[in-house]
Amino acid sequence: MIVKQTTLQQLPADLDSARLPKHVAVIMDGNGRWAKRQGLPRIMGHRRGVDSLKDLLRCCKDWGICALTAYAFSSENWGRPLDEVNFLMTLFERVLRQELQEMMAENVKIRFVGNLQALPESLQAEISRSMTETRNNQGIEFTVATNYGARQEIVHACRAIAEKVQQGLITPEQIDESMFARHLYTAEQADPDLLIRTSGEMRLSNFLLWQVAYAELYVTNTLWPDFNRQEFHQALLAYQKRDRRFGKV
Repeated sequence: MIVKQTTLQQLPADLDSARLPKHVAVIMDGNGRWAKRQGLPRIMGHRRGVDSLKDLLRCCKDWGICALTAYAFSSENWGRPLDEVNFLMTLFERVLRQELQEMMAENVKIRFVGNLQALPESLQAEISRSMTETRNNQGIEFTVATNYGARQEIVHACRAIAEKVQQGLITPEQIDESMFARHLYTAEQADPDLLIRTSGEMRLSNFLLWQVAYAELYVTNTLWPDFNRQEFHQALLAYQKRDRRFGKV
């Protein structure tokens, strides 16, 4: 796969390396609109969007950001046209198969979160293989939210905790935020510091509702296939201007 040429391989001088977000999450919106503006089928927007995601992952690695989480396919996306959904499933599978060797070479640890059992079996197999083979990598943690919905995730956690109460393993009084977080799909991860949404839409779209409680939000009108290192640079500049008090004075 050919990735578009980029610049800014090194951390820009106007960014403070000590104040970078450790974990960035991104809602990759606008693939279809990008394709329409180019006079192309929607699927071409998704193909171009993969290139943007690959470049952002490398940029995070180059600039010293420890974790990236990408919203690849929501639980609501099954409502899209069948041809588009089938293409996305095939695209995910092909990209995983093609990029695994490169992820190993770049020391990327990949994880998938969401209701993975509902995905095609061949895609589940590629997901399992990629997570198994990269699990000991010590570089950037790359999480892909696939068939993911935050409300679904929260209900899943509530059911798991309720079952433990019913079995007498815990008491209701023992349930706190820490315990609840351990039952989410993202139990092994720190919460995002920065959430980026492309295409100008001002909503979370059922993404990481628990985890982004204190994340800084950055929305750009740029459509996802056009999101590059220069755009990411601007997002990080905006992040470093924020005063993160977490409810304190």
